[in-house]
Amino acid sequence: MADYRTIKAEPLTNVVRAIVKAGGSADREAELVSTNLVEANLKGHDSHGVGMIPRYVQSVTNGGLAVNQHVKIVLDTGPLLTLDGLIGYGQVIGHEAMELAAERAKSNGVCLVGLSNAHHIGRIGHWAEQCIDHGLVSIHFVNVISRPIVAPWGGSDARHGTNPFCVGIPRRGKDPIVLDFATSRIAQGKTRVAHNKGDALEPGTIIDNEGEPTVNPRYTVIPPYGAILPFGEHKGSGLALVCEILGGALSGGQVVKGPSDGKYNVLNGMLSIVIDPGKLGTGENLAREVESFVAWHTGSPPGPGVDKIKIAGEPERETKTKRLVEGIPVDPTTWQDILEAGKKFGLDQAAIEKIAG
Repeated sequence: MADYRTIKAEPLTNVVRAIVKAGGSADREAELVSTNLVEANLKGHDSHGVGMIPRYVQSVTNGGLAVNQHVKIVLDTGPLLTLDGLIGYGQVIGHEAMELAAERAKSNGVCLVGLSNAHHIGRIGHWAEQCIDHGLVSIHFVNVISRPIVAPWGGSDARHGTNPFCVGIPRRGKDPIVLDFATSRIAQGKTRVAHNKGDALEPGTIIDNEGEPTVNPRYTVIPPYGAILPFGEHKGSGLALVCEILGGALSGGQVVKGPSDGKYNVLNGMLSIVIDPGKLGTGENLAREVESFVAWHTGSPPGPGVDKIKIAGEPERETKTKRLVEGIPVDPTTWQDILEAGKKFGLDQAAIEKIAG
């Protein structure tokens, strides 16, 4: 990693905040976007971190991302919410959507919220963690309106996005369970990171533009495009199908219907179920039974090469602890892309370098 630069979380947040503000965003919006992206880096999900800024800048300049938007309530019956993101920054729209959902769940015991037309909402675990902070369980189905990048099981070209699935479960006095994964073998952003680093992918991860297996990530980043394969063969592909329909259609939004329009915009739809265990009358039972199962689950003797059995969300927390101390590694290509993005909003390279320290 000799070619990398390592930047501490605070100055990196300041860089992103400055770029977003230069693009016309209000202080609050710049704060939500910058902290969200850097949090993704801190938790090891560089695919959803500051490397997204060049795409955001491009979307702002081509009209695919509208600054200073707030979530629009289309329908509100208490336990049911339908929301429109108005192609605003997903970090703002997602935050506002989950705050509304948490409020309704605490009042009614549950809130089913359909969110459509949000620009890229980033790491979905972030929204589960927001619900966890309110003591709530949440389930999220997400679709992606952008260039199709994932092949259906048995297919030879891309037909949909990485379509994440996520569940968040709070624990009393202990770190929560946060299950958050793309329904593809690998997140699209991770292939971009591998391409920028010049790394090969694991065999069985992607196919090239002819539908043949390859380990070269360029087929997901530059034309001619191939596709990422679904995780878990037909099972992951089936879950991706469900995420597309629930996150895209039931939410009140749209689904992928054909090839990309050639722009770099990313819209997300998300169907979320947010539950108050106390209102359900099972809060005490949940707290007790979660600890019983986690103890049993993690008590399995580790297999060869495994130091301990971890629960969902634990690797991210470990990475965050490490990166808060050591800093966040940023590869040269990503850093140059960030500098170029800042330039498009009128920030020169020297100004950004100074902020980064």
